[in-house]
Amino acid sequence: MEPLLLIRIGFLPVRIWDILDILIVTYFLYKLYQLLRGSIGFQILLGVVVFFVVWWLVSMLQMSLTGLILEQFFSVGVLAFIIIFQPEVRRFLLLLGSTTFGRQPGWLQGWIEVDDKQAPERLRIIQEIKSAILRMSRNKTGSLIVLSHGIALENITTSYVPLDARVSSDLLESIFFKDNPLHDGAVVISQGRVVAARCILPNSERPDLPKTAGLRHRAAVGVTERAQVLAIVTSEETGSISYAWQGELHRRISEERLTELLNEHVD
Repeated sequence: MEPLLLIRIGFLPVRIWDILDILIVTYFLYKLYQLLRGSIGFQILLGVVVFFVVWWLVSMLQMSLTGLILEQFFSVGVLAFIIIFQPEVRRFLLLLGSTTFGRQPGWLQGWIEVDDKQAPERLRIIQEIKSAILRMSRNKTGSLIVLSHGIALENITTSYVPLDARVSSDLLESIFFKDNPLHDGAVVISQGRVVAARCILPNSERPDLPKTAGLRHRAAVGVTERAQVLAIVTSEETGSISYAWQGELHRRISEERLTELLNEHVD
């Protein structure tokens, strides 16, 4: 008797490992669809599938010359796939990493002792950021704040003004005041400090983003496609609050949701 045999369909035995294999492949295909849907990458993937079907038919019909030409394309297929789908591959690996080890670098906190003295300061920082965002939302002040979880600035932006300042609502609001030379770009907060301002972030090229999404929203999505950071945006047109995480944009969030995000992502 075959080990772990569940059923037999005709002459085909079905084991528990076969069911597990199907579930794993289904899960990865679903995650791949989630990452690519609505983007130009999805159309490219469909083109790759059509190309593969044509190659398979050519092989079955023993069309040697056409098959030889198509094989040359497949010989560099893996490298071409990585180049074409580089943003999606990065997002997929970030998704796997966050699923395995948690969203924040502090995933080991359950195994090591946390200094309770840091708790009041962390709560103060959360309240200061929240107050600044809510006031800028009411005043329709455009802003973009990135919580970087200790990730090096060079992995987020190549153009910025370095700072090392205590987080306060007054500081954040003054930076994004329209007459302040630092108001263009993003502010990066890491490990309880304002570490940079006027950060130029990479814009997302996803075609499925809403047409009403401005440069700040596209920059928020773009930076979260490339690094595991949280980006919070206030719109100067509507005053609405949005956030981006792992390349996905969530718009018009409530104060309660903002509080949850800050509790999850402030170092």
